[in-house]
Amino acid sequence: MIEEVFRDQWARVFAALVSFLGDVDLAEEAAQEAFVIAAERWARDGLPDNPGAWLVVTGRNRAIDRLRRDRTRAEKSRLLDHPMPKEVTMDETTITDERLELFFMCCHPALATEAQVALTLRALGGLSTPEIARAFLVNDETMKRRLSRARNKIRAAAIPFAIPHERLLPSRLSAVLAVLYLVFNQGYGDGRADLAAEAIRLGRTLLDLMPDEPEAAALLALMLLHDSRRAARVRDGEMILLHDQDRSLWNTAQIEEGRELLDRAVRSGASGAYTVQAAIAESQTEERIDWPAVAALYDRLRQLTGSAVVELNRAVAIAEVEGPQAALAIVDALHLDDYRYFHSTRAELLRRLGDTVAARAAYLRALDLATTEAERRFLSGRLAEL
Repeated sequence: MIEEVFRDQWARVFAALVSFLGDVDLAEEAAQEAFVIAAERWARDGLPDNPGAWLVVTGRNRAIDRLRRDRTRAEKSRLLDHPMPKEVTMDETTITDERLELFFMCCHPALATEAQVALTLRALGGLSTPEIARAFLVNDETMKRRLSRARNKIRAAAIPFAIPHERLLPSRLSAVLAVLYLVFNQGYGDGRADLAAEAIRLGRTLLDLMPDEPEAAALLALMLLHDSRRAARVRDGEMILLHDQDRSLWNTAQIEEGRELLDRAVRSGASGAYTVQAAIAESQTEERIDWPAVAALYDRLRQLTGSAVVELNRAVAIAEVEGPQAALAIVDALHLDDYRYFHSTRAELLRRLGDTVAARAAYLRALDLATTEAERRFLSGRLAEL
């Protein structure tokens, strides 16, 4: 029970506490303490009528208690003179705005891109430091230092908890979109439906805030098109590849909305990376996928991004057009040894070419890097077939 509430309420509670306290570290400590207390009391007394409000009030009270004990943080004592009402209304619109404010704070240009992503994953997804470290392919201590430096930077630069002035929004859009997509990918790739849903919600709010920005529409389209296949990606606890998925499980409403948003972006002249990726995702919803067209789109995306991961995905499309040998030549030129999908893709190409020994070694490396049980079952199944 508490795990479900944590995933559903963490971002709301944390955003509300940051808004009230004006201190990221204090808000995080207060939110964590509130959830610890909830785990004990709710097991005894049952779930309250409004879990989010209960957590905010409890976290606020714990923070006030901490401030009273710690007089060295005297600059925060103003909070003692302005107590929060006992009744807290968790209005969806208000809380959504606070989460977007939290998002903009994490994406402030004074912070490095990796710090922006790490803070956002921590703030909005409630991911632990080890989970974030795995996402960045670094050890826990390295990630702890990065998060600490980012928090210190927020304090030193007095980065505000607020949506920037309208004139500053376009200059921050690129970073905000990039971090938003990485947050979505973290949730989608690791089976965190709540985190992916949070990214989509923020994408909608961002588009409402900046309706004339076509790349914002394209990114929302991209996330919706990917997320539309969520229910079909895992069956009996095992990951299912695109061509084996049960299309009746796809969310047709999300697909239609994604297509409409993509059309809107293209009509507005969008031609950036998110538009191209959305076009790829849209083409993959067709009953017969035009693989030469998909390969051409990936070639365009490679030119825009210079990304090795994009090149890896292009190789998958090339395998459908020119065969596995041509695709393997592309893959073997990449340097992505710590990326699990590099090894699983290479293993699949080797399997199709009949090189069982090399395929087995690649599958074992992918299995070693896998982060979800569904991936492990899929890879173990492939190994068993070999």
